[in-house]
Amino acid sequence: MEKKFDLEDRLVDYAAQMIKFVKDLPNDNIGNYYGNQILRSSGSSVLNFGETQGTNSLKDYISRATIVIKELKESRVNLRILNKAQYGNSSMLNQLLDETEQLIKIIATIIINKKKKQELAKK
Repeated sequence: MEKKFDLEDRLVDYAAQMIKFVKDLPNDNIGNYYGNQILRSSGSSVLNFGETQGTNSLKDYISRATIVIKELKESRVNLRILNKAQYGNSSMLNQLLDETEQLIKIIATIIINKKKKQELAKK
């Protein structure tokens, strides 16, 4: 039986992978600062996505999904900084950057489709 695609599960996996990545960062000022930033933004992305599931309107859904993208982009910038500084596990970092990009594109597509649906409903 083929597993159904579940974006929430994918975001949970993403946040869990971030935890593993951050856990292996050196315990110094840099590791602590960027590690905390990444943990907050990646965790917030999945938590806000969970909130989209309980919204009562397309407007609320779009608003929450926009926050998800904001948090994913924050994660991406922090990962890019660490990558540029060659700080942390480069293999895992590159995988996380790739997954971040994919998730941003998926959520952006969902928002575009919801906005189209919202415009159609207005007509």
